[in-house]
Parts: sequence; structure tokens; C-alpha cells
Amino acid sequence: MHVKINLENIQTLTDFKRNAKDYVERIKSTKSPLVLTVNGKAEVVVHEAQAFQQMINRLQHLEEELQKLKLEALRSQIDIGVKQLETGQYSEYDEESLSAFFADIKARGQQNLADSDSL
Repeated sequence: MHVKINLENIQTLTDFKRNAKDYVERIKSTKSPLVLTVNGKAEVVVHEAQAFQQMINRLQHLEEELQKLKLEALRSQIDIGVKQLETGQYSEYDEESLSAFFADIKARGQQNLADSDSL
């Protein structure tokens, strides 16, 4: 469900108060939210209750799916780590070499950010 707000659905709070019944009917029939402005700044969104609930339900479902995907990815990474430990595919670090390792990761991350910003 993709909610798109067009310019016809942006009104002043003052006009909404004057014509609330008409706006509520329009919101109910179109299922589109209405953005209300105060002094030219968007302040409030008025949405039909059932459409809003559907949007909340979809968001909760997506959050649950994201958590499942994160958990699956974490389990996969843990499995890889365990296999690497079992086969001896790991490196041991002391305080000095660990600092150098993290500095290298930081430098590569900054370079990746710089490269992506230049695109």
C-alpha cells in the first residue's frame, strides 16, 4: 500500500475547520490522507480510520519480516563463524594488531562512503 499525497490533499487548518464535514466525506471516499497546514507549514495529517489501520498493520507486518530477516542473517553469520573456528580459518589478534585491524576497517568504510558520495 503506497500512500501518495498530491497537492489537492493539502489544505489549511482554517479551511478544514470551516468545511470539516466536506473534507471528512472526501477523505472517507478517496481513502487518501489530507495534510493540514498552519501558517504554510504542514502540521497534521487526517486519514480515514480503516485506511490508517491497514497502513499500521502493514507497517507492523513489515517490521516483523525485517526482524526475521535480521535474525536469519545473524544465524547465518554465526554458522559461518563456527565453521571457520572449527576449520581453523581465523586470526588471533592482540591489542596492537586489533587496533590496526579496526583502523583498516574504518579507513575502508570512509573510502566506501567517499566513493558512494561521488556517484
